[in-house]
Amino acid sequence: MAILPRLGRRPEAPPAESPDIPGVLKRGGNGEGPSGFDKEALKKGAAEVPISVAGWLEERLGQTPALKHTLFRRVPGHDWTYTLGFAVLIAFMSQAVTGVFLAMYYDPSPTQAYASAAFITNELFLGEFVRGMHRWGSTVMIVLIFLHMAQTFFYGAYKYPREMNWLIGVILVTLTLAMGLTGYLLPFDQRSFWATIVAVNLNGTGPIIGPYLGDFLRGGADFNAITISRFYAIHMLLIPGLMIALIGAHLYLVTKLGTTAPPWVKARKRRELAKEEI
Repeated sequence: MAILPRLGRRPEAPPAESPDIPGVLKRGGNGEGPSGFDKEALKKGAAEVPISVAGWLEERLGQTPALKHTLFRRVPGHDWTYTLGFAVLIAFMSQAVTGVFLAMYYDPSPTQAYASAAFITNELFLGEFVRGMHRWGSTVMIVLIFLHMAQTFFYGAYKYPREMNWLIGVILVTLTLAMGLTGYLLPFDQRSFWATIVAVNLNGTGPIIGPYLGDFLRGGADFNAITISRFYAIHMLLIPGLMIALIGAHLYLVTKLGTTAPPWVKARKRRELAKEEI
């Protein structure tokens, strides 16, 4: 005769190993949480179970399929030129961080702009260093983004199915140049003032939208007190917001479509395929 379990009491289940840290951390009989360590597994060496930031976040937050694809996708190993895009991203992040610190002490008004820039450079602790990073970092970013664009064009990464990513990159180059233009006026010295007048007048000579663009940048028909505050708002809010959105789309398409192999790798593969057909 079979012996039935006592009513009101669940049969105890054998302790199961934790799926997150197999063989080391055991769960209790009710399966609700860890109850102890497996001494035998610890003797073998707990170093076999590495602890990483990705694993820590996965255990607590979980990961979407898109995030898993981004973090754990296979990237072909080519040459150092494939680091140019990441270098542009680092340069943009440097500009954003230094720009935030400069904005804490900068006053975008016609009467105080030059004085606040001089205060940052001459009196503020590490102000000259941060301003120098921001000033020369803009030049570095422009150089890097043109090198990245040239590499993309030379490798043929603008062709199908990556046309949209190429167009986004072209827009990002334009926004980078516009950020350099709007930031050049902010010190509000004689050189930046007259150079900005020349640049805006050149933009105003463009076909169809040129006059409207000039009036938009100046805040009217002529340079006035609104011009510098408008340049500051465009430089600090409008352009960075657009760039962050486009950089996100750019990285998404790179992750989805992958990278293009260099021309010499494509040529070598074509020769190998031709030999196989022979």
